[in-house]
Amino acid sequence: MARGLKLLTLAVGLILLLLPAQAFAASPLPAPSGPTVAHALQTNPQISLLALLSLLAVLPGVVLLMTSFTRIVVVLSLLRTALGLNQVPPNQVIIGLALFLTLFTMAPTLSKVESAAVTPYLKGRITATQAATRAETPMKQFLAAGTRQQDLAVFLASSGKSQVPALRDVPLTALVPAYTISQLTIAFEMGVLLFVPFVIIDFIVASVLMALGMMMVPPTLISLPLKLLLFVLMNGWGLVVQTLLTTH
Repeated sequence: MARGLKLLTLAVGLILLLLPAQAFAASPLPAPSGPTVAHALQTNPQISLLALLSLLAVLPGVVLLMTSFTRIVVVLSLLRTALGLNQVPPNQVIIGLALFLTLFTMAPTLSKVESAAVTPYLKGRITATQAATRAETPMKQFLAAGTRQQDLAVFLASSGKSQVPALRDVPLTALVPAYTISQLTIAFEMGVLLFVPFVIIDFIVASVLMALGMMMVPPTLISLPLKLLLFVLMNGWGLVVQTLLTTH
């Protein structure tokens, strides 16, 4: 896990080097003259250290917006709510499981980034700007695979583009929020499917108790063990994790 986090940090850092250039390209203001950010990072070790510390500070936000972590943790939280459990499993367990599943789903992309950008950059074969350009391609492919076209079209239309351009021409400033919205939509769709069987169990238990005249008995007292039994017999955790790993 430590190696995966290190690769993710390096990959994100290289990609973020391109964000200022994209912002200036999309802005009507003229680009600033003088040394570029990448040149300053290469020639000044103090600035490089400051940039690294800044990247570590924004890393949690990047993990939330540029990986499948948001979709996974939302689905697991909705599953816990559907079961009728408040703090079981605890938040620490859900977040830890979501992190490991995120690293698992990001492993192919991180491997591409490592071989194409991180390793050549650490060996001094390419510059930071070249490494950022190489790292951007696999990350864009990963983000585009989990982004719905209508969500991306909304952000592109707001920037004055009526049609979705080629993937290499899509700016990260539009692709990242579109990916996040798409992941939230997918997570809520999965949450609805998770809620349906458990709501049916609650409805049946409540109807049976009312028919028996046991209106003073809380329905959750009977339905909760039944839902847990059904979830265990169906290998619920395995099915949910399998769906999370195979869904973009």
